[in-house]
Amino acid sequence: MSHSSELPEVPLAPHAVTAAEVVPGDLVALSRDEAERRQWCAVLHTLPESPETIRVTLRPPLGGPDREEVLARGQEVVVAGRRVDAAAVPAVSSPRLDAVEFRDGDTVTRLRAVDPEGVEVTYQRRWGRWHRDLDSRTTETVTDDAVRGWAADADHAGYVVRHHARPARRPSEAGPRRVVVTGLGAMTPLGTGAGELWQGLLDGRHGIRELPDEEFAELPVRTAGVVPVDPAGLLPRAAARRMNRAAQFAVLAAREAWGDAGFTEGGTRESGLDPERVGVSLGAILGDASVLVGGDRKLRDKGPRAVSPLTTPMTVPSQAASQVSLDLHITGEARTVTSACASGTEAIGQAIDRIRYGRVDVALAGGAEAVVTPAIMASFAAMRALSDLGLEDGTSPSRPFAADRAGFVNGEGAGILVLEAEEHARARGARIYCEAAGWGLSADAHHMAAPDPSGSGVALALRRAVRDAGAHLVDVVHVNAHATATAEGDLAEAGALRAVLGAGGGEVPVTALKGHLGHLQGAAGGVEAVAAVLTLHNGVVPPTVGCARLDEEIDLDVVTGAPRALPERGDLVLSNSFGFGGHNAVLALRRLPRSA
Repeated sequence: MSHSSELPEVPLAPHAVTAAEVVPGDLVALSRDEAERRQWCAVLHTLPESPETIRVTLRPPLGGPDREEVLARGQEVVVAGRRVDAAAVPAVSSPRLDAVEFRDGDTVTRLRAVDPEGVEVTYQRRWGRWHRDLDSRTTETVTDDAVRGWAADADHAGYVVRHHARPARRPSEAGPRRVVVTGLGAMTPLGTGAGELWQGLLDGRHGIRELPDEEFAELPVRTAGVVPVDPAGLLPRAAARRMNRAAQFAVLAAREAWGDAGFTEGGTRESGLDPERVGVSLGAILGDASVLVGGDRKLRDKGPRAVSPLTTPMTVPSQAASQVSLDLHITGEARTVTSACASGTEAIGQAIDRIRYGRVDVALAGGAEAVVTPAIMASFAAMRALSDLGLEDGTSPSRPFAADRAGFVNGEGAGILVLEAEEHARARGARIYCEAAGWGLSADAHHMAAPDPSGSGVALALRRAVRDAGAHLVDVVHVNAHATATAEGDLAEAGALRAVLGAGGGEVPVTALKGHLGHLQGAAGGVEAVAAVLTLHNGVVPPTVGCARLDEEIDLDVVTGAPRALPERGDLVLSNSFGFGGHNAVLALRRLPRSA
């Protein structure tokens, strides 16, 4: 029930009259106090009760139950100066809701029917609370008991309350498929495998080290997040020689994710899969810059005959995706996404869509990068983007959201998810971590390197990810922040999160992992997606390392010190990645219902 369109759009002009002057169609308040509180009734009938009194039948002007009042003919009442069609005012009574079992998805409408200009307000139940706006975490919410109280008191208080049960689900026509995560793999500065990554995050350890090689000796910054094992030693020698370092990371992470998903070692054929229905989607900025640098050095020192014929195929950023495709015999597609530090997250998002719309059934998606080289380190240092904090006190030099943050720490590694169409995963009895529910992109269009300080582009990507997941902002239960520990970047991201989620981040726990890992560049989105999946799966938010004292301007609920239980109310985790040039990508992951 909405505001009555039958009422003329003229302002109320209250004035006193006697009860004897009231006629059907008048809007009347029985006292000046009621008029001031906008508590009006439409006069339906008047009937002489005695020579001194008159019986008046009243009904709220926007609908409600009738009531009768016996008034002295000379009694002063207030009329509104506006008339209504008495026959058009509906007679309704609000049902009691004491015995109704509420469910998420139900709606309740509440209309102050005694106010001629009243507007119906709709509340929707989600996570056991009734929300006026599902896309705001700061607007009013009420309890089930409050809603039952509204209904019980509605007729007396001049309200009309209606409950609408959520519609029964019906089989829908074929549409986009639901995508789930079934496997995880990682190579990171915390060690080999997703298990080492997760345990290191929970323990609050970091994997940032001093670079001992002589080629880094003259650099102003010599710390980086490097993988603590040589990936070439974990692969057959002949295969490792044909892969750059980033591709080695990618193949090892892909093998782990493949096995974690329950597939057979060796690849698609050994697992009984159609290789044409499997894809690869990896992000990378450069892949492995050292191959090209090494080739150039050999050219200058020893001449063209010294340059390996593998230099070009091992230099291209797409080598990681192609090597994963070769290793697991995947022929559906092998795509590479290059969008600066958002590459890994965007690659996962593109894989979600490829599965959603039936191009493939399974995809390995994430990112791989190996750019801890002297030239890259020197370039970042020249930009004054690298942290110059040392390792002496045992604290990570990468300090996201901290008051003493001093820049990011360069890093390397790989993180890969196995994504599947849900029906494909269910049919083979796979263990499902969570749903890969959606993703969002935007561009800052602001500067070649610096983020837009307004955070408007980031906010747009956040909203798009939530919308693409078919969700609402009240569903967001955690954010894995990009937070590189640069002064401008952290503030822009925090401002965007406040703009989208509300003041203080809408009480959503936020963590940032670059204090543990450094910034893994094109691999950051893949590795942080692995961590976000494990956060949902285990119900635990890892702490933010290096943030001993939060910058007051951040104004978010940043998890520090120790892990924290993931809140129960909500089911959506957002994983953020933002890159030089204004590339913004956000991944939305959904917790599975307990019965799933």
